[in-house]
Amino acid sequence: MEMAYAFEDMAAGQHFDCGAYEVTRDEILEFARKYDPQPFHTDETAAAQTIYRGLIASGWHTCAVAMRRMYDGFLKNAAAIGSPGFGEIRFIKPVRPGDVLEVSFEVLEVTPSRSRPDRGAITTKTYVLNQKGELAVTIIATTMMLRRNIAV
Repeated sequence: MEMAYAFEDMAAGQHFDCGAYEVTRDEILEFARKYDPQPFHTDETAAAQTIYRGLIASGWHTCAVAMRRMYDGFLKNAAAIGSPGFGEIRFIKPVRPGDVLEVSFEVLEVTPSRSRPDRGAITTKTYVLNQKGELAVTIIATTMMLRRNIAV
């Protein structure tokens, strides 16, 4: 199957919108109880007494939402073959029940592989904004991508 985006289609400065997602109270509680059971993620009464003044989503939950939006909005149509990791994740503004998160990313750098001519790496910065346009999370990551029509 031909991918919409291969490595050679990428250029620094490109911007991709990956769509929106509404985060619900029940989802925040479910994720946090399973993966990040800090009281400001799992207990509304306790959360009200913290610096957050209410229930907030785990940063890891927000990253998972961003990953899903990235998949649906780009990766499922790209010749992406994984990631060697993240350079930076910043939790800037808490995500609360009912927030609608808009996810987009910008290509920062495009680097051909020196040892594998069939691929290269793109460095991206993902932006997660709430419905008020406030930046909630940024993620800098590297994604490995195959070139189009190059034999391995």
